[in-house]
Amino acid sequence: MSIGRIIDWITASRRRTILVAAGIAVLIVISGFFVWALTPLSPMDEAIEALRSDEKVEVHINDWIVFEPLEKEVNTGFIIYPGGRVDPRSYAPMAKEIAAEGFLVVIAPMTLNLAFFSPNEASDVMEAYPGIETWVVGGHSLGGAMAARFVHRRGADGLVLWAAYPADDMSDNHGPTILIYGTRDGVTTVDELEGRTDDMPVNTVWISIEGGNHAQFGWYGDQRGDNEALLSRHEQQELIVTNTVDFLSGL
Repeated sequence: MSIGRIIDWITASRRRTILVAAGIAVLIVISGFFVWALTPLSPMDEAIEALRSDEKVEVHINDWIVFEPLEKEVNTGFIIYPGGRVDPRSYAPMAKEIAAEGFLVVIAPMTLNLAFFSPNEASDVMEAYPGIETWVVGGHSLGGAMAARFVHRRGADGLVLWAAYPADDMSDNHGPTILIYGTRDGVTTVDELEGRTDDMPVNTVWISIEGGNHAQFGWYGDQRGDNEALLSRHEQQELIVTNTVDFLSGL
């Protein structure tokens, strides 16, 4: 074999080695992402308990987690998009309390537990319940951002943002919107929210929970990067539910 052929063989071998190594690296990154996305923050015991039907609310678990009030006539539906990499069951206690006030509440699980993979999930929910006259879409953190994207692009009768801001410029949107946030939130900070004021719908009502943090918008324990809340999870949840119910009742 000539020296030239030897050099060509070595060069080709190196290229194959580099390509194989690059392919392995990509597979490792992709596998790591799937493992990360498919291991969401788990629901606390209170969330699991809230998945049981009672005398006021019937709970159905199929494609979605549905909370249907039994004692009141229902004409308004509220669709909840979970926070990024949070088990959707973690929002069951709030959903059940809101439903008990006379609203159909649907928690919509997201592909890979990340709402930006399923921003239009609300459309399927709305089609499944044609008897509902008024639809509100909302969510927590990333879920709220994608709920806002749905409202911006597809439309709804109201938008609920829990520790979240729109992913798009919605400054020309005049629809009813409520933003509920905690002053101790270390994930979606007050500074971040104030920095996105110009993107908010013009009629956004801002509700601050003094001492509230990010993780206590759900029942999944603590969250990395968050600050310690100055009130209990029960207290923060009560304020979230009360303000959300008042908003839904006013539509």
